[in-house]
Amino acid sequence: MICSGAAVFVIHNDAIVLEEYIGKKSNKPNASDVQEDTQFHVASVRKSYIGFAVAYANYYGYIQSIDDPVLTYLPELEDAIWKNTKIRHLLTHTHGLNQKEETVFREYPVGRNWAYRQVGVHALTQIVKRATGKTVSEIVNENVFTPLAFSESNWYAHKHEKLVDVILRDKKDTNWKTPESTEGDKMNMYVSARELAFWGYLHLKQGNIDGRQTVPKEIIQLATSVQSPRSIDKSLPQNGFLWFVKDLPTKKSEIGERVPKDSYQILGYTGVNLLVIPRENLVAVRMFNSFGSPEGYDYLSDIRSFGNTIMSCL
Repeated sequence: MICSGAAVFVIHNDAIVLEEYIGKKSNKPNASDVQEDTQFHVASVRKSYIGFAVAYANYYGYIQSIDDPVLTYLPELEDAIWKNTKIRHLLTHTHGLNQKEETVFREYPVGRNWAYRQVGVHALTQIVKRATGKTVSEIVNENVFTPLAFSESNWYAHKHEKLVDVILRDKKDTNWKTPESTEGDKMNMYVSARELAFWGYLHLKQGNIDGRQTVPKEIIQLATSVQSPRSIDKSLPQNGFLWFVKDLPTKKSEIGERVPKDSYQILGYTGVNLLVIPRENLVAVRMFNSFGSPEGYDYLSDIRSFGNTIMSCL
């Protein structure tokens, strides 16, 4: 990883067993140390919060079924492109769509392949907003962040002193953008290591924290159980509501082979990873302030090794 700072946080059997902060918030002279309240850019880990918002909308009936056509909620989309695409396909990266600039096109037949494309995630945020009248950010803040007093997790329009700098491979990297929307629809979410772990812990405990059902357990169960259509090849990754879920053995899984069934994880392009292992009553988080992969970096091997290393320590 090309980075200046990192953090690791592990909860096992309801106790914090590892908490470590490493390095600096940036590579600038006199940069401050990474510490407990330092917030890392989580990149695609934000999808777990979007998945929560979709599960919320489904549970409360704003979305009748994840097998509803996308066009039911977003009828302005081009029918020829989006026809037969269901919310389930968006949630499990099996929609087969891609986007170049403003043009959406079909890359694969719907429900027949798996590809990690942002166009489906953006459509989900718009479905949530259209169906519920609330943004992803509003739903997550009202139902999780405020009740649990989270103050180190949010979408930010502007940088502040608790946020790390994201270290780019190339200062001219055109893939790096800093959006100003705080609706939860863009990649500008920052979270501390401890609050990302507690977010995972909320899922591990199926919404029940300190004897209080903070959110309905059915929302968590929807989000973290396999929802991938049966039409995809069994070698492809399996997803819940955007979470990667360990079910059948798959050659292309991003979860380590030693990690048991029913575990789930979410990861981001900044090297951030959240892994939940219910059978071991465990949540593990790693954070970096990197962006992208250096030349020769084996992404799948690295991300699988994280879970495998956790399992080897038990």
